[in-house]
Amino acid sequence: MSYVKPAEFVQTMIDVGEAKVKTSTRDLLLRSTMAGIILSLAVVVAITAIVQTGVGVVGALVFPVGFCLLILMGYDLVTGVFGLAPLALFAKRPGITWSRVLRCWGLVGLGNLIGSLIVAFLIAISLTKNFSIDPNAVAQKFIAASTARSAGFENLGFDGWITCFVRAIFCNLMVCLGIVGAMTARSVAGKIAAMWLPIFIFFALVFEHTVVNMFLFPLGMMLGADFGIATWLNFNLIPTILGNIVGGLVLTCLPLYLTHAKTAPALNSEQAEKVNAEPALSRI
Repeated sequence: MSYVKPAEFVQTMIDVGEAKVKTSTRDLLLRSTMAGIILSLAVVVAITAIVQTGVGVVGALVFPVGFCLLILMGYDLVTGVFGLAPLALFAKRPGITWSRVLRCWGLVGLGNLIGSLIVAFLIAISLTKNFSIDPNAVAQKFIAASTARSAGFENLGFDGWITCFVRAIFCNLMVCLGIVGAMTARSVAGKIAAMWLPIFIFFALVFEHTVVNMFLFPLGMMLGADFGIATWLNFNLIPTILGNIVGGLVLTCLPLYLTHAKTAPALNSEQAEKVNAEPALSRI
C-alpha cells in the first residue's frame, strides 16, 4: 500500500524532528538557503501567473510546485522545523534540549532569509532591467502586495498586528500539513498530491508565511514600495513568525503526536494482552 497510517508517519515526524535538531550547522544553512531560493522562485511564478491571467486562484494552483520540489530534495523551511523539531524533545529523544531546538530554528531561519534575499535582489534586477526602467506589471503587483500587508497592517495598529498573527496561524497549520502529507505516502506522486492540497489552500487564502515574506517584502522595498524595514518587521515578520509557531506546532504537529504517538504504547499493550489471553481462552 502507498498510504502510511498515522501511527507510522507520526513516528517518522519524530525521527525527522530529531534528525533536523542534530544536523550540522553547515548542512542546515545550505539546505535552508536552497529552500529559500526555491520557494522565492515559486512566489515569482505564482505572481506572474496572477498578473497574466487576472485570476488569483491560478497563482495558488502553481505555487505548490516550489514547495514540492524543495521537500523532495530534503531542504528545510523554518516553518516546518517550528512544528517537527520540538517533537523529538517531547518524545525524550537522547541529547535533544530546548537550546538545540532553538538553534535549529535559528539556523534554518537564517538560511531561508539568505536564500530569499539573494532571489529578491536578482529578481529586482530582472524586473527592472538592472534598475534601468520603471517596474513592470509583475513588479507593480509585488509592490502592491507587500505594501498592503505591511503599511496596510501598520495603519490598523494593533488590529493589523492581530490580523497578521491569525493569518500566520492558519498558514502554518496548512504548511505543516503539507510537510506531514509527504510522509503519508510512499510514492512520489502520492507525496506530491498530499503536499499540493494544503499549500494551495494557504496561498489561495493569502495567509502569512515566514519564508515567503522574507522574499516578498525585501523585493517590494527594492522595487520602490513606500514602507521601511521597521514596518515590515513589526507589522508582518514578527507576528508571522509567532503565528507560524502556534499554527505549525500547536495546531498541526502536537495534536498528531498526542493522539497517535502517545497512545500507541497503550494500544500495543492492549493488543499484547489480548494475544496472550487467546491460548487460555481456547482451552476453556
